[in-house]
Amino acid sequence: MSDITSRTSNDPLADRVSHPGYPRSNGYDARWTIDNQMGPHALWLLEWLAPALGLDTLSPGSRVLDLGCGRAMTSIFLAREYGAQVVAADLWIKPDENAGRIAEAGVADRVLPVFAEAHDLPFGEGTFDAIVSIDAYQYFGTNDLYLPTQTRLLKPGGRIGVVMPALREEPEGDEPPAHLKKYWEKDPGFWAFHSPAWWRRLWARSGAVEVETADWLDDGWRDWLLWSEVCAEESTSEFMADMARWSVELMHADVEHVLGFTRVVGRRL
Repeated sequence: MSDITSRTSNDPLADRVSHPGYPRSNGYDARWTIDNQMGPHALWLLEWLAPALGLDTLSPGSRVLDLGCGRAMTSIFLAREYGAQVVAADLWIKPDENAGRIAEAGVADRVLPVFAEAHDLPFGEGTFDAIVSIDAYQYFGTNDLYLPTQTRLLKPGGRIGVVMPALREEPEGDEPPAHLKKYWEKDPGFWAFHSPAWWRRLWARSGAVEVETADWLDDGWRDWLLWSEVCAEESTSEFMADMARWSVELMHADVEHVLGFTRVVGRRL
């Protein structure tokens, strides 16, 4: 078992990614977070979500679905920091790969990795106390009919909380932000980035949840840029380093800072 919360003194890398807003995340080994990243800093985003979702109020052993968990960093964090029993569900990373990482983190008894597609989740109604999704929900959650099929997995009164890349405000008409148009033209996936107000309306009109939070991370672009710069320099995966360099370019191109992060929390009715 590796100690992923170890931190040596005089560690320039750890100092560089230490964030005053996320004390729990600062306790995790910087190299471990870089080697297992798949985009923006997932632990920072989860720690931002935590108070709105009420993670500190969960009873020990509460069941949490971590949907789109990637390399299971967030699932490990949920188990270690909040005492949750976590189902770590992902479509891109195989369960066997995540199982090794989970065991090395010492939480194999609390985190179950599964292979799952977001529209075909193999769980019964009322299985979970909470559902979490970090930097993934935009890939599958924009459909008007999706949220009710997902929230049936929650116990009555249970909460779903998501954080994802977003736009500060919705573009007017059918055109993307003018200064970022070339990125939208190259990757239509940017159309899945929406404002907090857009997400609030989508969830509220579903009738599946009471929307408790739909807000914007002030200066989230700074976190996105800092993390991308570090990963571009430090990632041992050339693919991930290239993705980080692309994110650095994107953040510098966004001179109006319209890109950032939104968190949305709803309670099952």
